[in-house]
Amino acid sequence: MSASAKRQEFIQVSARAKSQEFSQVTVFSEETYRRAAEIKARYPEGRQRSALLPLLHLVQNEDGQVTPDGVEFCAEQLGITKAQVGAVATFYTMYKRQPTGDYLVSVCTNTMCDVLGGQAIYDALSDHLGVGHQETSADGKITLEHAECLAACDYGPAVTVNYDFVDGLDPESAVGLVDDLSHGKEVVINRGARLCTLKEMALQLAGFADEREGAVGEGPAGEPTLRGVKLAQQHGISPAGFDITTPIPSASGGNK
Repeated sequence: MSASAKRQEFIQVSARAKSQEFSQVTVFSEETYRRAAEIKARYPEGRQRSALLPLLHLVQNEDGQVTPDGVEFCAEQLGITKAQVGAVATFYTMYKRQPTGDYLVSVCTNTMCDVLGGQAIYDALSDHLGVGHQETSADGKITLEHAECLAACDYGPAVTVNYDFVDGLDPESAVGLVDDLSHGKEVVINRGARLCTLKEMALQLAGFADEREGAVGEGPAGEPTLRGVKLAQQHGISPAGFDITTPIPSASGGNK
């Protein structure tokens, strides 16, 4: 897909999002109010406005998107205007302003991942699911989106599901992945935690632990990530004047 075609698709999606009307009224649960109070308590008195980002994740956990009711909830919690909340919610792409599936599949189509097959993966998923950018499959399970960079060039083409990396995909295996997710099969990824739904991820991003078995990933950096370091060591390359034993000054004035 050309850059102009990508831009046109973004414009069309934006227009659909703006024209969409929210007919469903959200009644937030007592648990959401309790969690909101817990989030605000993390911040010093008079600085609770800094809680806006986790609060937006919290309301997204309720609906799978940030609705006008969610914006109003955050504004009331922090004593700010809905316009101020909306300005933040529309700035960050992780806050969804339209219905989103259980699984948000993001495919990097930026230059390096495009060369490595990212666009081919996106096109295969788009054809298979019958959706375009930021559109959701008919069963409500999968939302597909372009991503300009997922900061995982070492594992390109980079693909994430609800912000967890799924490595080593090609068009065929990517289609198999979304089919497994659509049918409720447990998907095991080769680095990171067990995949969860977008609502469950939103709760984690709000600062609440995921209590599911296998929810926490662990392990060292993978071989692709360490390749550059190992090449530098192999050839004796380091920045000029670099000394690994040099102490790092701390904010308190001492050294680490």
